[in-house]
Amino acid sequence: MLSSSHRTSRLIWALVIVGLLAVSSASILIKLCAAPPLTIAAYRLTIAASVFVAATLVKGGSPLRPFSPPQLRIAVCSGAFLCLHFATWITSLRYTSVASSVVLVQTAPIFVALGSRFILRESVQPLLWLGIGLAMAGGVVIASQDWGSGVDTLQGDLLALAGAVGAAGYWVAGRRLRATIGILHYAAVVYSTAAILLTALALFSGARLGPYPANTLLLLLLIGLVPQVIGHTSFNYGLRFLPASVVSVLVLGEPVGATVLANFILGESVSATKALGGIVILAGVYLTARAGTARTAAAPDTGESG
Repeated sequence: MLSSSHRTSRLIWALVIVGLLAVSSASILIKLCAAPPLTIAAYRLTIAASVFVAATLVKGGSPLRPFSPPQLRIAVCSGAFLCLHFATWITSLRYTSVASSVVLVQTAPIFVALGSRFILRESVQPLLWLGIGLAMAGGVVIASQDWGSGVDTLQGDLLALAGAVGAAGYWVAGRRLRATIGILHYAAVVYSTAAILLTALALFSGARLGPYPANTLLLLLLIGLVPQVIGHTSFNYGLRFLPASVVSVLVLGEPVGATVLANFILGESVSATKALGGIVILAGVYLTARAGTARTAAAPDTGESG
């Protein structure tokens, strides 16, 4: 007979693994969706924001209630970075493979580390520089392979890297807020900000917001609910009970899951050289995350992916 603590532990691990499977589906669903990238991004964040705004209202309070004016400005900034992340990363999937895109967007911890060193003036461990060096080497390998596939593919790789920069800014901007603001209110405000900005970008660019056939609308709904609401929320919930280092390593499983799904569903194969580049990048990101965890062990950070 399992004790209550063991059952709770198994439930948390199951939840985090479900989150990993959910975020791994994002790139596949996006590839299958016929809507423009900015439209997909706008729908994804609008659906997710609606869920969290509704949840805060059901609990009997405004989404803005816990925020002071300075905190609200940080939350809006976090949402703007999240807008950049999804606008560039989702667009990258139109030009490059799932494997390249999801691996390159996972380099966000590298940019967090660089920002901590050069903007926040935090000390940097040798392990961190090793991780950055490995990630850069792996990126060169992937870029060299994709260069042979055409300029459009390389453009997709650069867009995925821009998505990593956006994710890094989102994490850094939201780090302090998550220490005092609950996940429901935080997600409601940040996702709403990103949704408004992405909708404006879609309209400005001329991307069609509708109407769409039923199968496209179903894919848009799944993109908003599965990788965003279920996936991201599962990771954030798991961080309350599991070490950040453990969750960050689990998140690195997303490129593996996405690549496997892309192979079976989309028929996208991965060359041995590109697979090697991806492994080197993920090893570098892992070392960077370990170095960051050692530096901030007393204040674990949150991280989200795809």
